[in-house]
Amino acid sequence: MSAVVLKKPKQEDEGEENRGGGGEEENSREEQEEALVALIEHRTKEVQQLWNRVSYYKSQLEEAEKRLQDSQSKLARLRGRDNAVSSRSSPANGTKSVKVERRSTSPIPIDEGSSRNKSLSRTELLIPAVNPKISTSIKSTWSGPKDPTGCSAQASPATNSNSAVKLKSDKSHRNSSDSEVVEARDRGTKRKLERKEHKELIPLVRTSTTPCTIHCHTSNHLPSQHKRKLRCLSLCPVNEQLFVTSALDGVISLWQLQSRGSGASLLSTTDCVSPKQRRWPEDLTWHPDGNSIFSVYTADSGDSQISVLNLNKKQGRARVTFLDDKPHVKGIINSIIFLPWENPCFVTGGSDHAVILWSERDAEDSWKPKALHRNLHSSAVMGVAGLQQKQIVISAGADKRIIGFDAGVGRADFKHQIESKCMSVLPNPCDFNLFMVQTGTPGRQLRLFDIRLRQTEIHAFGWKQESSDSQSALINQTWSPDGLYLTSGSADPMIHIFDIRYNANKPSQSVRAHQKRVFKAVWHYAYPLLISISSDLNIGLHKI
Repeated sequence: MSAVVLKKPKQEDEGEENRGGGGEEENSREEQEEALVALIEHRTKEVQQLWNRVSYYKSQLEEAEKRLQDSQSKLARLRGRDNAVSSRSSPANGTKSVKVERRSTSPIPIDEGSSRNKSLSRTELLIPAVNPKISTSIKSTWSGPKDPTGCSAQASPATNSNSAVKLKSDKSHRNSSDSEVVEARDRGTKRKLERKEHKELIPLVRTSTTPCTIHCHTSNHLPSQHKRKLRCLSLCPVNEQLFVTSALDGVISLWQLQSRGSGASLLSTTDCVSPKQRRWPEDLTWHPDGNSIFSVYTADSGDSQISVLNLNKKQGRARVTFLDDKPHVKGIINSIIFLPWENPCFVTGGSDHAVILWSERDAEDSWKPKALHRNLHSSAVMGVAGLQQKQIVISAGADKRIIGFDAGVGRADFKHQIESKCMSVLPNPCDFNLFMVQTGTPGRQLRLFDIRLRQTEIHAFGWKQESSDSQSALINQTWSPDGLYLTSGSADPMIHIFDIRYNANKPSQSVRAHQKRVFKAVWHYAYPLLISISSDLNIGLHKI
């Protein structure tokens, strides 16, 4: 009996195939819808973030336009008065014309042969702004990156570095007319006028998926003239041409920038080792007037703890004086900084767990120390800083603690402990509520905090070291003038740059700047320039 094979009609087969194809199309349509919904959500957030940035920059533009109009109106009124005076005065009365000159705020006379003075062939008339401050000059000379899709910078050391160094004799810069000490009354007025305005930058933190990179188009390297490794680098707060370096040889060198940062010349060197143990400066800071340098040493064996290098005095040992008071009881004094308050004062933090506030007395180079606290930290205080809007001193310690101490009421305002030791603290120059703490965690060395949120970390980023895993307290950070970027040295020959708007935990870019480890890279507040120091004994000048 033969088997009977039943076959489905051709139309039924085609129907099943069509039904199966319809199911696949339906699944594909659902997947496409889900993908589009997720994409719309992502792009909605992106649009909202961009609108927030647009509104922020619109407000900044309106403020800048108001300041510009105010300055223009002042210029017009001043020119109107000058024209009225000139029309009333007679050219035949025998009166000599008065030359209006810029009075130098530099402790060292500026070289008359510099390119800047050569270009000033006419009388220079200075017209102060309504609220003169450092941030105003930044906007006109350092505008930061404009292209968010720009290429990352990879600078290489210059081949002919020695040609940029111009050694100058100390005698040529000793001019008695420019060696006057500024009166205390004038200094107080200057500090009050240079107070910066608060800007809200915290809403911009971690709002962008793409970093704004900075193009480093030229790089110059100068021999530092130090015999041992460099330790400190600091810009003069009132003279945009001056900066100082110090090293393990105990020498503090004063430098003058040439041609807006294309080169630098060495003005003077001063031996600043401590009198007993012959120690080098562990850290240094400028007096807010820019006429002296304060350095810290050690508290062991009764050695002097603070030195003052007066740049307005002639070269020699008389330039350096050591304060008599010795409030720290032991160990190295790790940090010193002048506080951004109206009355001149500075604060020091040491290995004895203490934070000391130094206030100015009536006598010259006389300071009175006062212990803010000695027991709030259980280990060495590595970094100290002061807030602009409040009399709060922030200290960061190797005990993993961050302490905010209210100097006005004499008690701790907040305490915070993290999982890693802290090595420095650095307030943002524009947003007074934002500050950074350097930690010892690889890949998360830099933490951002909002002073109003107390113990809440709003961002963390860092880098991976190629040379070693150890985190050094000698690697320092600085903020850019606009408060949007951080630079950090590293154990590698790199300068790491971080954009606080970038939502990643890695650098927005890294610049190969030296042959050996980079200790510090400082943003210049008036020129588009980064200045760096390295253990290769060179000073780097990087045009950005």
